[in-house]
Order: sequence, then structure tokens, then C-alpha cells
Amino acid sequence: AGMAAQVTVLPSPRCLFDDPVQIRVAGLLPQQAVTLRASLVDESGELFQAHARYRAGSSGELDLSRSPALGGSYSGVEPMGLLWSLKSKAPYKRLAKRNVLTPFCVDFEVYEGHGDMSRLLGKCTNERWFLGEGVKRISVREGRLKATLFLPPGPGPFPGLIDLYGSGGGLVEYRASLLASRGFVTLALAYMAFEDLPAMPEILELGYFEEAVNFLRKQPQVKDTGIGVLGLSKGADLALSMATFLPGIKAAVSISGIGFNSFIPLRGDGFTVPPHPYDLGRLKTNDESGLVDFSDVLDDHRDPATWDCHIPMERSSAKFLFLSGLDDTNWKSDLCCRDAVQRLQRYGREVEFCSYPGAGHLLEPPYLPLCQASIHKVLGVFVNWGGQWREHAKAQEDAWRRIQAFFWQHL
Repeated sequence: AGMAAQVTVLPSPRCLFDDPVQIRVAGLLPQQAVTLRASLVDESGELFQAHARYRAGSSGELDLSRSPALGGSYSGVEPMGLLWSLKSKAPYKRLAKRNVLTPFCVDFEVYEGHGDMSRLLGKCTNERWFLGEGVKRISVREGRLKATLFLPPGPGPFPGLIDLYGSGGGLVEYRASLLASRGFVTLALAYMAFEDLPAMPEILELGYFEEAVNFLRKQPQVKDTGIGVLGLSKGADLALSMATFLPGIKAAVSISGIGFNSFIPLRGDGFTVPPHPYDLGRLKTNDESGLVDFSDVLDDHRDPATWDCHIPMERSSAKFLFLSGLDDTNWKSDLCCRDAVQRLQRYGREVEFCSYPGAGHLLEPPYLPLCQASIHKVLGVFVNWGGQWREHAKAQEDAWRRIQAFFWQHL
């Protein structure tokens, strides 16, 4: 409507959340100074924003895949910088998608100058979806299971995955829905702090996770060559336990895990894996920010007293992929992973490992911005997760590619 400039998102203003896009501005003056701003309102009404200062080229155009930002939320050539640097006005908010049936809408605006952003020159909206065209979302309440099944379009057969989030609990669907959009039948599984599942269970039953595996294996669209499982944080040690103690798991991905059973005993058939010893007296609370640092809570994992808590992955015939951030301030996932990887290698097992400098604990699908700290839903405290913005963003892109390649290779 009489805007001076045109903002376009290529190849299309509608895409999946993990799709990179090309953001362009046309119709500016040669060398014109402008500020670009991205805005997103999440489902709770929280506003996330990012901005960057740019200078148009000699033809009055900007292409974020080529033009460097001159400052703002980031600098340099960062084609997706406006997305991965989104930050909430209120501190310690985590951007996460609750309802995967609706998109996140990101407004891209271009303003005149590098100053007060008073004159809007042009804008457009990018619809970023978590559910691809034709992907089905099916709520599962069968037996004890509390889960959501995502089916890619078509008869398949597709590789089957079970997706587990961490000790914040709930039924988290957005990673599973994106994986289904990329061709995997994916079961997002809740195991604590959801409906009638307790917030902090006294014990977790391996049988519950076995039910999930059996449910997934009997879906007609799932390939019968074995199941994959991926988990973040507490979900990572559950994924490793499933690959170790349950038949039919061919490939397991640990994201920011520790290779030990953490916090809650895991009961199998005739055995129980105790939780890794920890002491909440070693919690550190920052007086200024009120943030809680958990990184010293666990006992030293090299102490023989902790060994009955480690998951005997060397017994498993599954393939493993470990991903961790060197700036994980929740727990020392990188050190623990290195030990787990070495042990698996000593037993001649196939294992891949990638540790990312500058990445924090919450390694998410790409373009979700870094969350350095947020409220832990079960513990009710603000937890420090770690991470540096740019490094974490790059790690998420790389990890996402690796996870998919790993499952395609082994399933």
C-alpha cells in the first residue's frame, strides 16, 4: 500500500520451520541505510524480535544471503540471522511451538536509516509451519501410552522414530512433526508431567517405552527393519536405555545426554538401573539473575561408585550418534559423551560423535533461537542452559542434517 520498498521471502513466503529462506529487499535508493526487523508473537502472546542494520547495494537492493549486517542483533553475512537471533522482551523465555497445526508467522519489516525506526518502507510475512503438506497428526491413548503419531503422506513404508524430550515433561510435538515432514513416521512420546503422568515419577518403567516401540512397529506405514529413537537431555538417556534393553531399536541419537541413567530409577524386567548420584546442595544460584546452575550437581562420572548407573550400551547392536554442546551449562554432557563413546569404541561398536563449540544444552531444530535460560516446568526454577548465539545457531543446523542422515543411513 504505497510502500517505498518490497520485501520478499524466496522461494516462497510459506515454508517449513527448518527451511532456510532468502530474504530480499528491492526498491531502495543506492547505498541507502536501512534497518530490518523480524517480529514473531508466540502462542502465549510473547513478542520475540530481532533487528539488523544494512546498507543497500548500488542498485538499491539487499539480499541477506550476500549483504553483511552492520550491527544490531548480529553482524556479518547471516542469511537466517533475523530468525535465529529472535529474542523476547521479557527475559528467560523459550520459543517453542505448542500447537503444530498452526504456523509461526514472522513479520519482516524494513525501516529507513540506522536510527529510530520511525519510517516503515516495506514489509512481508513468512509463514513457518511445523507440519508439512499432507502429514497426519494422530493422538494416541492406547494402553498406557500418551503420545502423538505423525504420518508422512503416502503408503510408505517409512522409517519409524520415537522422539523424547527432557525432564520438563509434557508432550512435545514440534520436532516430531518436522521429522515426519521430512519422511519419518514419528511418535512423540510423553513420559512425565503430562495428564495423569506424575511431574516427578518415583520410577520409570522400561515396559512403558516397550509399548511405544511395539505400537510403532505395528503401524502399516513403518518399515519392518527396525526403529530409531532420539532424545534430548533426560530423553537422551532414555533413548540410550531403549536401544540397550529393548529389541528392535536399530539407531539411537543422544542430544545433550550423559550416557548415564539420570535422576529417576529405570525399572526393567528383573533389574533396576539406579539414577546417577547427585547432590542438590551443589546447586549454584546467581544472586543477580536468580538463575540456577546445575552443572556441578552430579557426582563425578569417573567414580566407580557411579558405574552401576551407566547404561551398558556396549550390549546393544544399535548404532549411536552423540551430539553435545561445549557450552552446555546444565550438565557436563560433552565429557560424559566422550567417555561413553570411548567405551563403545573399545567394544568395537559403531558410534558417531559431534561436539559443538559455543553450543548450549537446548540443541533444537534449526532457526529456533538460542534459549540461554528459562523456567524448568517441573522444578519451577530458572535454569541456565548455556550457548552463544551464532555458534549455537550453526550447531543446530549441522545437528539437524546429521540426525536425518544418520537415521536414513541406519533405518
